[in-house]
Amino acid sequence: MDKKKKSGRYSRIYTQLEKLLEKSKDTDARMATAIALLHHKMAYFFWTGFYVISEGELVVRMYQGPVACQVLEKGKGVCWEAVNGNKSILIDDVHKYSGHIACDARSNSEIVIPVRSQSGEAIGVLDVDSTELSAFDEVDVEWLEKIIGLINS
Repeated sequence: MDKKKKSGRYSRIYTQLEKLLEKSKDTDARMATAIALLHHKMAYFFWTGFYVISEGELVVRMYQGPVACQVLEKGKGVCWEAVNGNKSILIDDVHKYSGHIACDARSNSEIVIPVRSQSGEAIGVLDVDSTELSAFDEVDVEWLEKIIGLINS
């Protein structure tokens, strides 16, 4: 999908989510709504979900797609890198990423966006996998960061 078309689709999703998320202040409900919409509107999203820090572990919460790893090994993988660095990460080929945690061998690329507390500390991540190599780019980063902002507003 070209960048202009992708940005337009994200813009429409964002507008739709703004309206949907007005209905609840519950973070879990907002996360579930966001991932359901993203997963079904973005054809290249293979697995879409949230991991949150619970008792020092990254634990899966709501998601769309195949069965997930329930707990991610501490300090290992893309999700922990995003939490520890408190920054978004794009991986074009997960098979070339040292320490990748393979919950499903069909995943080939990944994007991870930190979910932050009100004080700005990373408390979890939005994790999206694709079966396509190099599926994600800066357009995905920009819009997914905006969407995470909606969930926490």
